[in-house]
Amino acid sequence: MKVTVSIIKADVGGFPGHAHVHPKMLEYAAAKLKEAQKRGAIIDYFVYNVGDDISLLMTHTKGEDNPEIHGLAWETFKEITEQIAKKFKLYGAGQDLLKDAFSGNVRGMGPQVAEMEFEERPSDPLIVFAADKTEPGAFNLPLYKMFADPFNTAGLVIDPSMHEGFIFEVLDVVEHKVYLLKTPEEAYSLLGLIGTTGRYIIRKVFRKADGAPAATNSVERLSLIAGRYVGKDDPVMMVRAQSGLPAVGEILEAFAHPHLVHGWMRGSHAGPLMPARFISIDPERRIAIGAKMTRFDGPPKVGALGFQLHDGYLEGGVDLFDDPAFDYVRQVAAQIADYIRRMGPFQPHRLPPEEMEYTALPKILAKIKAYPADKYEKERRKYIEAIVKGEKVEESQHD
Repeated sequence: MKVTVSIIKADVGGFPGHAHVHPKMLEYAAAKLKEAQKRGAIIDYFVYNVGDDISLLMTHTKGEDNPEIHGLAWETFKEITEQIAKKFKLYGAGQDLLKDAFSGNVRGMGPQVAEMEFEERPSDPLIVFAADKTEPGAFNLPLYKMFADPFNTAGLVIDPSMHEGFIFEVLDVVEHKVYLLKTPEEAYSLLGLIGTTGRYIIRKVFRKADGAPAATNSVERLSLIAGRYVGKDDPVMMVRAQSGLPAVGEILEAFAHPHLVHGWMRGSHAGPLMPARFISIDPERRIAIGAKMTRFDGPPKVGALGFQLHDGYLEGGVDLFDDPAFDYVRQVAAQIADYIRRMGPFQPHRLPPEEMEYTALPKILAKIKAYPADKYEKERRKYIEAIVKGEKVEESQHD
């Protein structure tokens, strides 16, 4: 059976601030998707959040970029915005919905999208990830470790069906170019690209032996769409596991070291990506309530839900980071957060200028008076005296 799995995610209102979502938002989304399931638009669904982002996980047979599926997600987010977020005056109501009208596809309209169409295997484990307070490039390192690092994934060495390696589809989000790089033979070239996480983003991974889809990651950059800072992108990702693909444990192992990512407070700071537990999971209502974002609106967090696919239905989800094995990882992430927070507004905690251009910082800096260095260095004393006296420096030059 050929099935399509779609994750479409948006931030349509925080409760309170950027910390979490209102429970009524998740309930509304689940009810909306249940109606769609009853009328045959989708096979199955699951609704969950991490921080202030709502993810709609849907299975169907309509293929990727399907207008009906994308329209269902857009309509759901719009209705939640109007009927709940605006009613309760939630923070940033509808902030990820950057366009006024749906045009057949939500790509380029604000929501994050990760989709994959494939033939369902006799057993098809699927892991879906959602991250808050970070950018799509935050998944570059974990994806590389899952599919190209033998120190992370033992199957690359000992599983004959994985030994040939994988194909990485990398998108340049600035010049809108696509690179297809094979591992292990082009691993160094791949790293040369994906180490620049704000520009080169792993969008899909395929098994080299037969081209089977293995993983997909959302790549929407909100600031590039809107031309201004409207919140961090907060990516979603899905990865297939086992039977010629990385094992579930190998996929999760990629998050055993909390690497630094961009985002966090006001989308302007680097911090550790913490693998977080879900607060609760209700399989009957198809809802999972994810982690809150608290310290400095974070730190950046990622949640993981595991499912078994069967004829398009989602059996699960299982909270895969709800394990004592990840308690130490969370402790390390908290220690890294504590260390880097002490740097305050200094780099590398604060992001470099090219990452700050869409924030309000350029407007603030534009108000600061600057003087030609050559002129200032010739008359430094006059400039300083004018400042001490509270005079305008320009006037003091004509004394």
